[in-house]
Amino acid sequence: MIPIARPLVGDAEAEAAARVVRSGWLTQGPEVAAFEAEFAALVGAAHACAVSSCTTALHLALRAAGVGPGDEVVTVSHSFIATASSVRYCGAVPVFVDIDPATYNIDPALVEAAITPKTKAILCVHQIGMPCDLPALVAVARKHGLRLVEDAACAIGSEIRIDGRWEPIGRPHGDIACFSFHPRKVITTGDGGMLTTNDAEYDRLFRLWRQHGMSVPDTVRHGSRSVIFESYPVLGYNYRMTDVQAAVGREQLKRLPDIIARRRALAHHYRERLAGIPGVSPPVEPEWARSNWQSYAVRLDDGLEQRGVMQALLDRDIATRRGIMCAHLEPAYGQEPWRAGSSLAESERAQGTVVLLPLYAQMSEEEQDQVIDALAAVVADARTGGGAGARKG
Repeated sequence: MIPIARPLVGDAEAEAAARVVRSGWLTQGPEVAAFEAEFAALVGAAHACAVSSCTTALHLALRAAGVGPGDEVVTVSHSFIATASSVRYCGAVPVFVDIDPATYNIDPALVEAAITPKTKAILCVHQIGMPCDLPALVAVARKHGLRLVEDAACAIGSEIRIDGRWEPIGRPHGDIACFSFHPRKVITTGDGGMLTTNDAEYDRLFRLWRQHGMSVPDTVRHGSRSVIFESYPVLGYNYRMTDVQAAVGREQLKRLPDIIARRRALAHHYRERLAGIPGVSPPVEPEWARSNWQSYAVRLDDGLEQRGVMQALLDRDIATRRGIMCAHLEPAYGQEPWRAGSSLAESERAQGTVVLLPLYAQMSEEEQDQVIDALAAVVADARTGGGAGARKG
């Protein structure tokens, strides 16, 4: 079986975790602080704050941006459901706009028309690692006095060219960027998240809220030679990352350049080989973007049935995933409030026609060719009528 993804972890990560276990300090502590400093330096942000997941990072980011009950946040439905749900955690209403069908990212041209007096923020998603058109989004946000939060869950290592310079996603270019370290992502801590910002006040709030609103962090209390009684001046959350996770993350950061280079080489090979398969369109990388290729998304033409193609590949021991979900089509958002700021036709079309192919740093070219050859055979069978399950109609 060729999996859709496989985390690249080994002895270095195991030893890092063991080092923390032997130290006796397992929860948020010195390893988290070191991971934050190293992450901030990597992306060029003034501050980085580690939390338990990207979902919790998004919640804190929106709360810091002033989003509350009755407010609206302009975002996309075409994303993992956590994007929309983080808006609802604040009591606000997500306003969904459509995507650019080439990049699967929010279409900046649709954002301004979705803004109302209730709008507090724009929440963009660097979908499956492909950078959004940040200059266009920043311009709209600044024009209307809105905060721009980047859902960069998939985008560690991705880059965008701004003013002639290549800059990492996470600098940040908006107000706050949020990352994920889930095992499906390019680097992993098992689970976990990170917020980056250049705003010191935002960073202070993140650190306060992630630890129950505690006035004095436990690291300070435990290291003090005098008795300290902490207080809880605000409502907070248990959104901490553990030192075990952070130690693994520090080793993963060391691997990141090699992981990105390998993923880009695999993406290049996919593009070259897929060019000869009719009915399958490879992803588009704008000339101002460098993806980390967290996922490799191909679009099937209208004559091919998504589930049938995926099942035929699974029958050949190749795992795939469907195109990115649309939150507004999920049962939860039949009950939760949301508003359409534009037609969502391209979002729905992408969900129904895109297939994510296997891609991971350890993948060999032989495995990749096996995927490509199998896809070519499945498509050819469908187009000639031999693979009825993969053909529409």
